[in-house]
Amino acid sequence: MNSLEKPHWRLLLDPGHFLSLGFGSGLSPFAPGTIGSIPAIPIALLMNHTFIGHRLILLGFLIVLGIYLCGRSASLFKNHDHSSIVFDEIVGMLVPLFFISFTFLNVLVCFCLFRFFDILKPWPISFFDRSFRGGFGIMIDDLIAGLFTLLVFFFCSRWLHVLA
Repeated sequence: MNSLEKPHWRLLLDPGHFLSLGFGSGLSPFAPGTIGSIPAIPIALLMNHTFIGHRLILLGFLIVLGIYLCGRSASLFKNHDHSSIVFDEIVGMLVPLFFISFTFLNVLVCFCLFRFFDILKPWPISFFDRSFRGGFGIMIDDLIAGLFTLLVFFFCSRWLHVLA
């Protein structure tokens, strides 16, 4: 099978590809990674009032699921980390969103920080992005970008008293 330059919408009929393509958001012709990060917001909103342990269990489950699903889609596309695979962006965004006070400003700041780290990939994110392949390689750089987002957010909110 040849590599898929542009995934077809019919892939969304497969539940695994539906998830790895971010419920279809990864098929966006413009900035699929940015558009693909948006579905994390309603997921985090739904989980906002649950016990932190439940959020951690869900996050762990989504990481394991993402390693499998992203690797499966990448194999089909014959392209490591095809731009339409955005489940990694969703899970990466959930890292900070599961631990912040859920306000419009906080979500906006986390979204912008996450996209900054995910696009520019400063060290060590770039190291992990280059060092690993398959589903784990697709997921790990976004998880670290989410962790960086959370750390910078907490620094800004606690020491600079900018955010609540």
